[in-house]
Parts: sequence; C-alpha cells; structure tokens
Amino acid sequence: MRKHQYAQYSLKDFNQFDCLKLSKSIYAILAFVTRGYIVWILSISNMKNQTDTIKMVFPDPKMFYLSLVSGAVGLFVVLIISLRRPEAYPWVKVCWKHIRKFLLFALLVDLSVSIVGYFYLSLLSLSWLLIQLLVTLLLIVFLYSSHKIKLNIQEFPEKIVK
Repeated sequence: MRKHQYAQYSLKDFNQFDCLKLSKSIYAILAFVTRGYIVWILSISNMKNQTDTIKMVFPDPKMFYLSLVSGAVGLFVVLIISLRRPEAYPWVKVCWKHIRKFLLFALLVDLSVSIVGYFYLSLLSLSWLLIQLLVTLLLIVFLYSSHKIKLNIQEFPEKIVK
C-alpha cells in the first residue's frame, strides 16, 4: 500500500495556506542565478567602498554586467514566488505551473552567459567554467528529482475558510 505523499512532513513544513513550504533547492537555484544582484546589493550596503565587493567576486566588470543579464530570469521567478497567494492574478497561476521550466531556463541562460564569457570574451578561466557547469548540472538534477519541488508545483495557495 502506498503512503500518503505528505506523510513525511510535519505541521511546521506547511505555510498559512496549508501548502508545503517551498523547497530549499528552489532558493538555492535562485541564489545561484541571481548572484550578480546579490553581490550588487551587498556592494551598495558597503558604505566605505562600494565597488570592492563587486571586484572581489567579478574581477572583470563585463562579467558582472553579464551576470545581471542572466539573473533577470531569476528575478522573474522571484516575482512569481512573491505573488503566489490565494487571490493571485491568473497569469501567476499559469506561470507557477511552469516554474520548473523557468528555473531550468534561468540555469541554462546563466551557464550560456558563462560559456560566452569564456569562449568569446575570455573573461573566465576554464576551471571556473567547469565548476559552474558542475553546479548547474547538480541544481538541474535537484530540480527534477526533488519530490518536494514536485509537490510545490502541484499546489497553489487557496483561501482557507474558517
């Protein structure tokens, strides 16, 4: 006999709409693809020298700008997640059903920007490109093998009648 699909989760794993809280893998993917924006925000908060933080992570400014371009898809996913609530617009519900595809697209765009940065602009080292390829592949495997992400995609918050 098959166990209930939510049997392994406790009450603290659910949010106020009785939906399973989002998988940490989703947040890890978002942090990875939006790292340019994260570094940018961190650099803005550094009042002493705002460009040092960016230079530490992105030695070449072109790679920083490319990272901002590739992170735009991740920002769209962040928008969808933030609008995911019971009375969401219909387009948010449609986008949520395809959130896995958006995350995959964000990972592939990020990887292709790095490939362009390595082969055409000579901005990355081969070892960094290989590390990024490995991390991207691992995140894609998590994205498509995680049972929790599958449940997250199936659910959409609904108003709870008290």
